[in-house]
Amino acid sequence: MSLSYQVTDMLRDQVMRNVAQFPSRNQSGEGLKHAAVALAIVANEAGEGAILLTRRAPRLNAHAGQWALPGGRLDKGETPVDAALREMHEEVGLDVDPRHVIGVLDDYPTRSGYLITPVVIWGGADAVVSPNPAEVASIHHISFSELNRPDSPVFFNIPESERPVIRLLVEDSFVHAPTAAVMYQFREVCIHGRHTRVDHYEQPVFAWK
Repeated sequence: MSLSYQVTDMLRDQVMRNVAQFPSRNQSGEGLKHAAVALAIVANEAGEGAILLTRRAPRLNAHAGQWALPGGRLDKGETPVDAALREMHEEVGLDVDPRHVIGVLDDYPTRSGYLITPVVIWGGADAVVSPNPAEVASIHHISFSELNRPDSPVFFNIPESERPVIRLLVEDSFVHAPTAAVMYQFREVCIHGRHTRVDHYEQPVFAWK
């Protein structure tokens, strides 16, 4: 189905239908730390749908300077939705009413010991963001057109695993799994309505720690 990517009620309704029709898969996560990330749909400067992606602050203890979706580990008693909304507010200053949560995608287990639940959130056309300098070096609006660029994703093999590694081309850089896997599933499910699984995609070795 052809659909304008402008941030309108029509786009929101289409994403909601696509997510509602997708049978997301939960995993037990035994032995893993549960985390959540926010796939926040906002408008870029041209009014086109985009998701928020950050560059992690260079002084963080883990994965400093890497691309990341807003998110983090669940606090005691939190649901993935609670954690995604809280972390999004803490990292990029975007406060969204829980009623604007669209749904969740597949859980993704990481080599570094986390089980990530991606939460799709409607931020809207007027979303205002501001990076928390303690955690975020910069915020980027990755447009739906950018997510659909024909030279991305890229799949390749590594000797350490039989699973294909996935990475996305974003701006003039690469985004690696697990973030790349989550963003790719967002593209497939939320934008195109294709029921695509991604938990079989591998992460580069540097992300295993």
